[in-house]
Amino acid sequence: MLTATEIRRQFLDFFRSKGHEIVPSAPIVVKNDPTLLFTNAGMNQFKDYFLGNRTPDNARIADTQKCLRVSGKHNDLEEVGVDTYHHTMFEMLGNWSFGDYFKEEAIAWCWELLTDVYGIDKDKLYVTVFGGDEAENLPMDQEAYDFWKKHIAEDRILLGSKKDNFWEMGDTGPCGPCTEVHVDCRTAEEKAARPGRELVNADHPQVIEIWNNVFMQFNRLKDRTLAPLPARHVDTGMGFERLVRVLQGKQSNYDTDVFTGTIAVIEQLTGNTYGYSDSRPDIAFRVLADHIRAIGFTIADGQLPSNTGAGYVIRRILRRAVRYYYTYLGYKKPLLHQLMPTLAQQFRDVFPELHRQEDLVCRVVKEEEEAFLRTLEKGLRKIDDIITDTRNANTTEINGKAAFELYDTYGFPIDLTRLIGSEQGLSVDEPAFKAEMEQQKTRSRAATALDTGDWVILREGPASAFVGYNHTECAAAITKYRKVTAKGKEMCQIVLDTTPFYAESGGQVGDTGVLEFPNETIAVTDTKKEDGMIIHFTQALPENPEAPLHARIDTSRRMATAVHHSATHLLHAALRSVLGTHVAQKGSLVNDEYLRFDFSHFAKVTDEEVRRIETIVNAKIRENIPVVIKEMTKAEADALGAMALFSEKYGSTVRVVIMDPAYSVELCGGTHVGSTGQLGLFKITSEAATAAGVRRIEAVCGYAAEQYINSRLELIEAINNQLRGAKDPVKAIEKLQEERNQLEKHAEALEARQLVGVRNELLTKDEIINQISFVGQQVTVSSADALKKLCLDLKNHLNDHVIVLGANIDGKAYVAVGVDEKVTAARGLDAGKIIKEHIAPLIKGGGGGQKSLATAGGQDVGGIGAAIDRVRQLLG
Repeated sequence: MLTATEIRRQFLDFFRSKGHEIVPSAPIVVKNDPTLLFTNAGMNQFKDYFLGNRTPDNARIADTQKCLRVSGKHNDLEEVGVDTYHHTMFEMLGNWSFGDYFKEEAIAWCWELLTDVYGIDKDKLYVTVFGGDEAENLPMDQEAYDFWKKHIAEDRILLGSKKDNFWEMGDTGPCGPCTEVHVDCRTAEEKAARPGRELVNADHPQVIEIWNNVFMQFNRLKDRTLAPLPARHVDTGMGFERLVRVLQGKQSNYDTDVFTGTIAVIEQLTGNTYGYSDSRPDIAFRVLADHIRAIGFTIADGQLPSNTGAGYVIRRILRRAVRYYYTYLGYKKPLLHQLMPTLAQQFRDVFPELHRQEDLVCRVVKEEEEAFLRTLEKGLRKIDDIITDTRNANTTEINGKAAFELYDTYGFPIDLTRLIGSEQGLSVDEPAFKAEMEQQKTRSRAATALDTGDWVILREGPASAFVGYNHTECAAAITKYRKVTAKGKEMCQIVLDTTPFYAESGGQVGDTGVLEFPNETIAVTDTKKEDGMIIHFTQALPENPEAPLHARIDTSRRMATAVHHSATHLLHAALRSVLGTHVAQKGSLVNDEYLRFDFSHFAKVTDEEVRRIETIVNAKIRENIPVVIKEMTKAEADALGAMALFSEKYGSTVRVVIMDPAYSVELCGGTHVGSTGQLGLFKITSEAATAAGVRRIEAVCGYAAEQYINSRLELIEAINNQLRGAKDPVKAIEKLQEERNQLEKHAEALEARQLVGVRNELLTKDEIINQISFVGQQVTVSSADALKKLCLDLKNHLNDHVIVLGANIDGKAYVAVGVDEKVTAARGLDAGKIIKEHIAPLIKGGGGGQKSLATAGGQDVGGIGAAIDRVRQLLG
């Protein structure tokens, strides 16, 4: 039986023998493409080739690509692990033709590899071709059908719908008919009972698609019409995990050696045994074996978990994995980070970036797990409260909004809430839950809504020629433009045939400047890359877009940005010198005002280390080292020891920036100064953590550093003036702090005596309402903290009590509520709920707290009396 490694190697060797160049996987995290967060198909990195914006070095390419999908057809995150053949992160084996071979060769090689090389029984295979679509006036793909007849019986060639057999990149862009290969993995008895052709594209777990050959012929326009592409292309994708399953004769992807090593480690760590079933514990095994791949490779490619964008997706995946091992495997401490070494070792020869960054990835994952385990404990307490509220409301259905809060805030999937509820004899209002979920999705879509028009093409030709390394202005012409509306605001995007404008990339911001036409000047507010094009953002179009123009960048802004970019390289080298060679760049921002540099390091950078780093960088600035920039092959750059980023995709030719070959050699496409002396002065302004094992330094250089130093000197002078010219300002401040501490202690003692007097007076006003001691008064105190202390003190002197204290503090209303635990148990009164539901609305504010003590603040001091009366009514 072939191993997964051998299967992958045979695929690449086969297409190498057919004249294909084997290229490495692009990072799973997408940059310079506003339409994608992650690589979700093998073709993503070749998108600009299909659009004609770039020309590949080789018209035939093959690879295995890391992909990530968490939405869309069959890719709902909550379903991964439940079935046996869908994943978050997966490998996509692919071969590509850019204007070279087309349908005949693609189909012939597909059949040869599957049946002759891999030896799949031809009687197990079915193929589908596009059957046409009358609504769009698209004919059947007769050409593909006829080519398939040379290899397979016609009764195994099935006509597919536009939904299944017409591939589209998105709402607009390259598209075309496709032909799929499906394999029937059922037993002989099952095949005899029902022919496989009836189960193709019917979501049968044993009759599955393994290869899709897309024939790119058209470009979908915004008005939904199709225009022919300048050249015809082949884009194929074969799911590696499914292929391995077929060749190893397994009934599930998770039973192959792609996953069994990870599953064995999970068994060892948790003491559970994988049972190959649909039980919750076995689903948990599959969830972990799948999710650890998505988590590990995205972090290794530079995407840290966060609360927004791609980082939020990774955090969701990680938290889902934690929920499953915590709930269904009974493992209550961090587990995922312990699986990372196994994964890194398994893929070290195909995707080595994880193995090289294993320590960093493990630390990030462990910290995320620890944080979420704390949240999960809170969620379990929250669901206990929800169950109590449900029973108190005399219903057996958990509120859908409450179930959504558990999902959104505490990471509880609806099936976990459903399970816990059923154990208590309760159901969940799932329509209401789904309505809340849809509202959230609608809000998210609205926040990121982008209405993009079709390109208006004025001149055909290749993408923009960038001349900005050597020129700050040039003659140009518009080749295409379009209008874009985002959040109700319309802007224009312009592509030039030649441009000096640097497009945002590698952490460096895009250039701004102007486009000068014969009768008008249009400001360029930003410059970005998309599909290999350099796009200039403007607020308006010229009156005559076909008129010649002069493109001119803001040179002072570009120079200040270049200063900070060159400083970033010096900083990177200094960090490795002072902290160690484990330091690697994890992100950066370079603009005209400052630089921000994220790097791997497992401890706070000490003040003494910061001083050493600054000293090294400033020494290199004073040396006035020439900044040498060369283009060379990637192999030559590697021989020079050039630093590269795991999160970047490099071509065969790279740009190398050298600031003393013995000090700093980096791959970089950004703009730089001519020599380090132009940086003037370097100063670190802050150092902090951004994630486990990742630190962030912000710094300024050149004129920005001069401004920073001057502002700090002005601050020192202002402080000294306040100290009336003290000879030793530090000692003077220490003396003031000591005096303030003494005064605060004296004030606290006076306040404590005052509060004792107020407490004693309040105890004389105790009312008994339905056997509950009630104290409800407006008092005079100096702070909200004093009000809370007074309430706590009263609780220690009363039994079976409810306390409501209000105060007008500096014109704002403050209320504290205390409820005895016995009263809570007997009457269901909850201080936090009383505050939220009854008091906060009356004082026009908000608040919260625990069942026994809660506080609120608001704008309406006139509502304090009504708030006290409202609680008195609750006891009546």
